[in-house]
Amino acid sequence: MLCHDVNTVSPRTADPALRVALIEEAARLIAELGPKGLTLRRLASEVGTSTMAIYTHFGGMDEVRRAVRKEGFDRLAEYLAAVKFTNDPVADVGMLGWAYFANATANPNLYRAMFMEHPVDLSESGVGIDTFFALVMGIDRCIRANRFKRADPIDLATQLWASEHGVVTLNLSGLLPYREAVLTFRATSVSLLKAFGDDPRAVGRSIATTQRRIVNGDA
Repeated sequence: MLCHDVNTVSPRTADPALRVALIEEAARLIAELGPKGLTLRRLASEVGTSTMAIYTHFGGMDEVRRAVRKEGFDRLAEYLAAVKFTNDPVADVGMLGWAYFANATANPNLYRAMFMEHPVDLSESGVGIDTFFALVMGIDRCIRANRFKRADPIDLATQLWASEHGVVTLNLSGLLPYREAVLTFRATSVSLLKAFGDDPRAVGRSIATTQRRIVNGDA
């Protein structure tokens, strides 16, 4: 927690560290108390700053909520961008899935704000769409390599995303312990990759490659 006097006036220039602290605390309040739990005074009090500081950094509470959502997708984009494409596109899709899971478990409050709360308004509907299309691109590479049957890559990506989101949500809600979540994540992914048309033995080899990359810390 940053030690700022709650009664001090807002700084004239924005402090990047304070801005991040406000975003992360706002995400926590939304995750634990729901959207109505995030108020100007509560946020300022929890971070240990002035209400005016929030106006300096964001302009108002709607902007705070938008910043929380954007920060969440920015972090997810960083995880996905770290995945290197190789000559095994199915293993690469596996790595994209793991990046999604790893980001969610590393940033659970932001994840909840991103995917389990309504956007402030319709103008936010396109925020983070690039993260989904990173998966679409990965699926399209599998189709072009004749690993998957001919299909709309958006449809296949949506199915995989929905499966991943379900496992993540169960884990974040405490219903599925981390180890079981990892095993379930792998099993559901394997089932879908086979259903997409890949040879079961080839899927097994690709997933083994994905696991080695994860263990070795190779994106």
